[in-house]
Amino acid sequence: MIIEDSGLKGLHAELADFDEASAQLGFVRWQWEYYRATYDLKIEDKPNSEDYFVRINTRAVEGKLENPAAVLQVEEVYIGRATFPHGLDYESPVPESVLKLAKQKLAAFKQLIQA
Repeated sequence: MIIEDSGLKGLHAELADFDEASAQLGFVRWQWEYYRATYDLKIEDKPNSEDYFVRINTRAVEGKLENPAAVLQVEEVYIGRATFPHGLDYESPVPESVLKLAKQKLAAFKQLIQA
């Protein structure tokens, strides 16, 4: 599911700022290459024994990712249910409690990036 109202789509910031904000909030820069990176946050839904991941997709618009001054732009923000052995199901319904926590973390992420 794409989280349309995150307020992050189109946001620009340096790689160092993204990395610092993600470290403070529990996001991890997982998949990355010279021009693209994703920041993932795992959210556990303990009552249902399910894991969900919030994924912030970014693309370098200035420089390459090995440079902390590279400027990234957020493309989309997704949330999906983890599937075995690895992968995300973006079509599954997301419990309201998980979505609420995801939106809180995204709002905090945005605030840190814009500070």
